[in-house]
Amino acid sequence: MKRSSVSKATLGRLPKYLGFLKGISDKYISSAAIARDLSLGEVQVRKDLSSVSGRGKPKIGYLKSDLISSIEKCLGNNTLTNAVLVGAGKLGKALLDYRGFEEYGVKIIAGFDSNEAIVNEKENILPMSEFEDFCKKENVHIGIIAVGEGSAQGVCDLMLKNKIKAIWNFAPCKLKIPDDIIFVQENLALSLAYLNNQLSNNF
Repeated sequence: MKRSSVSKATLGRLPKYLGFLKGISDKYISSAAIARDLSLGEVQVRKDLSSVSGRGKPKIGYLKSDLISSIEKCLGNNTLTNAVLVGAGKLGKALLDYRGFEEYGVKIIAGFDSNEAIVNEKENILPMSEFEDFCKKENVHIGIIAVGEGSAQGVCDLMLKNKIKAIWNFAPCKLKIPDDIIFVQENLALSLAYLNNQLSNNF
């Protein structure tokens, strides 16, 4: 099962399923039991699990060990994908320190910054002069951009030059990206504006 065939919402729930399954002793488990114990809708659980492991057996459910293996494979837990981050300011440092990405198969192995005052090898924050050699050595596939708008395209071009195939951009600007590159634009302000809009509509 390819990870791309699973919805973003389902991916967000998979670690919760995985933690639950690893904490029970049952050999078999039904979607109804999982839904009940995790306070989720049974239809939702059934759809989530079928997208990564197919359907359970009637009146029996899922073999727990097989379901765990399928979820771990979908999340990429068995083989972490290396990622690097450029821009180790407050936002970049928070992303670099966060370990929850590993639950989804990604490990940020280093951050880079052009500001020598921020560089700290003990915290895996390296100078930009080492970026190219590091990417080649560590077989990096994902790049995270956490720099200002004025520097973002240059950083993006550097990542492309070093054969990074997927980019997560936090800079508030539109970047020129080849069609064969996987790209996600993160807009924190827009997400907050959405929350504010929903709040206004509910009160």
